[in-house]
Amino acid sequence: MARLAFSKASLHKEGAQLKRYKQYLPSLDLKRQQLVIERAKAMYQLADTQEQIEYCYAVVEEHLPMLSSEHIELNSLVTIKQVDISDENVVGVQLPYLKTINIDSKPYSLLSKPHWVDFLVIQLKKMLQLQLQLQVDQQRLDILQQAVKKVTQRVNLFDKVLIPRAQKNIRKIQIFLSDTERAAVVRAKITKKKRLKESF
Repeated sequence: MARLAFSKASLHKEGAQLKRYKQYLPSLDLKRQQLVIERAKAMYQLADTQEQIEYCYAVVEEHLPMLSSEHIELNSLVTIKQVDISDENVVGVQLPYLKTINIDSKPYSLLSKPHWVDFLVIQLKKMLQLQLQLQVDQQRLDILQQAVKKVTQRVNLFDKVLIPRAQKNIRKIQIFLSDTERAAVVRAKITKKKRLKESF
C-alpha cells in the first residue's frame, strides 16, 4: 500500500476516491439484492423440479409395480436425440436455461410388449426431461451462489474497508494540514514579535 502523503493534492485525491466509492456502492448493493432475489427464484425452481421428480417416481411406483419383473425387455425404450441449452443474461450473470429437448421413443411391437409399456414410455420421457431440467436448475443455482458471494465481497470491501479507510485518511490529512497551518501562524506571530523587539 502506498504511503499516505499529507498534502492538499492528496486530500483532494482521497476526497475524489471517497466520492466515487460512495457513488458506486448503492448500485453494487442493488445488484447484490437483485442477485439474492434471482438466487431465491432458482432455489424455488430447483425444489419444484425435485418435487416433480419425486411425484413421477411415486406415479410409476403406484401404477407400474410390474416393472420389477425381469422377463420383459425394457432397455432403450427412450433416447435423448437433442438437448439445446442456451444462455441468458440475468443481472449481468450468464445463466443456462433449457431451450429444447428432443426425446425419441424406440418403436416396439405392441404384440410383444404389455399394454402398460405405453404409459411407461410417457413416464420415462417425462423423467428424462425432469432430470435434464434438474441439472440445469442446479447449474443456475451454483452460478448465482457464486455471483452473490462475489458481489457481497465487493459490497463489504467498499462499505467496510475502502470508504472507512478513505474517511480516515481524509481526517488524518485535514488534521495534519490544520496543525501545519496553525504552526505556520504561530511561527509568523513569533517572527513578527521578534522583529518588533529588534526594531525598538
